[in-house]
Amino acid sequence: MAKNNLKATQREMVLNYIQEFGYITSWQAFSDLGITRLSARIWELKEEGYLFKKDRIKRLNRYNKPISFDRYMLVKEA
Repeated sequence: MAKNNLKATQREMVLNYIQEFGYITSWQAFSDLGITRLSARIWELKEEGYLFKKDRIKRLNRYNKPISFDRYMLVKEA
């Protein structure tokens, strides 16, 4: 969490979410955290030394069309 209980950064929010739920997707980042560029935050965390596993998830959308998205899991903390 952020120092002195100040507002958490988006990177901290992503890490906290993964630690609580085990993984995060771009939809979860947007709907639960208000983060629209999850892949950018993951890249920044990788630059800090964190290691992630990424799975490609395939589903059908509400129109029964195939979609795919990434699910990130933390493998190693910095």
